[in-house]
Amino acid sequence: MARPSKRGRDLDAVILLNKPLGMSSNDLLQKVKRLFDVKRAGHTGALDPLASGMLPICFGEATKFSQYLLDADKRYIVSAKLGQRTDTSDAEGQIISIRPIVHSIDELNHALMSFLGKTEQIPSIYSALKYQGKPLYEYARQGIDVPIPPRPIEVYSIELLAVDADTITLDIHCSKGTYIRTIIDDLGEKLGCGAHVTKLHRTAVGQYPADKMIDWFDLLELAQPEFISARPSMITALHDEAFLAKSAIQFKMTYTLHPTEKISRFSRIDNLLLPLDTPAIDHEAIYLPKEAANAFIKGIDIPFFVIGREELNQFKNHRSNTFVSELPNLGLKRVYDESNGLFLGVGLFDEKQRLWPKRVVVRNE
Repeated sequence: MARPSKRGRDLDAVILLNKPLGMSSNDLLQKVKRLFDVKRAGHTGALDPLASGMLPICFGEATKFSQYLLDADKRYIVSAKLGQRTDTSDAEGQIISIRPIVHSIDELNHALMSFLGKTEQIPSIYSALKYQGKPLYEYARQGIDVPIPPRPIEVYSIELLAVDADTITLDIHCSKGTYIRTIIDDLGEKLGCGAHVTKLHRTAVGQYPADKMIDWFDLLELAQPEFISARPSMITALHDEAFLAKSAIQFKMTYTLHPTEKISRFSRIDNLLLPLDTPAIDHEAIYLPKEAANAFIKGIDIPFFVIGREELNQFKNHRSNTFVSELPNLGLKRVYDESNGLFLGVGLFDEKQRLWPKRVVVRNE
C-alpha cells in the first residue's frame, strides 16, 4: 500500500550521513526520509555511487538553506591509479590509454602544487552539469560533442598522503564546483602517464564536524536494533530488499509502526539531528529586537541605525528600526530573534544599511 502523502513529521533539522559506496545520493535521501518519517527532505550536493562520505540531508525548513552547503568548501580523500586514463576519469569508465609511469616523486609533487590556488576547470563530459536542459553525460553516451565552458575553482590545499606502486592517495580541500575526477585526469596528463579515480571519500562539507557523521548501517541498526547488517563494501540487492521489507531481513517502514514503536524509534535517532541553522553557519549572526524580528519573518527589510554605546541600552526601537553601536559587515547573515534565540532565516545586509530577508523560516504554531 502506498504511503499517504498527508503523513509524516514536520521536522526542521539536518543529519550528516556517511554515504556508502554503490548507493546513489538520491536513493539514500529517500530511505532516510522514510526512516525519519518526514514530509520534506533534500540533500546538499550529490556524490556519485562510486564515492562515499559526508552527505548532509536537510529536513523541512532546513531545505531552504541547503544552497549554502552547496556553496561551501569541500574536502576529499581520493585514490588514483596512474598509467591508465579512462573516458569517465574514474574506474567505471573504459580505458582509453595505457602509458608507462616514468616520473619522479619530485615531478609528482611539482605537478600537484600546480593545482593550488584559483584556476579554471573544464568539467568532464560525463558530469551531471546541464547543457540545454540535459545532463552532459547523456550527450557523452550518445557520442555528441557539446561546448563545456571552464568554471572558476580554487584548491586551498592538496597533500600527497601515500604512494603505493601505481596508486597515489591525496587529501584535497577545494571550493564548490570542483570536480576531483577532472583534477586527477589533468594530473595524469601533466605527468604524461594518464590517471583515473579509483576511490573517492568526502570528509568535510563547510564547517560540519566529521564526528557528527553517522554511517548508514549504524543508523539502521540504531533505528531498529534487531536489524541484521552484513556491512558490505558495496550495497547489495539483499540489503536493498531488506530495507524495503521484501526479504527475510525485515526493516520496518516507520509509517507502518504502532505509535509507541514510533516514539521508541524517534527517541533513538532524533538526537543525531543538527539544528536548523547549521547550513548557514559560515555566515555572521545578527540578533534582532522583537519588533524587527516580527517584520523580518514577514519579508520586510530592516533599516539599521548607529547610535552611541552609552545610549544603546536606553534607546527603544521604533517598529522595525534596529539601533546598533556598530554596523555589521556587508553580505549574508544568519538572523535570530534576540528575545528567544530562535533562528529566523538568512538576510542580506547591504550598503544602504538595510537587512533584506532572503530565506525565512516558517514555523507551524
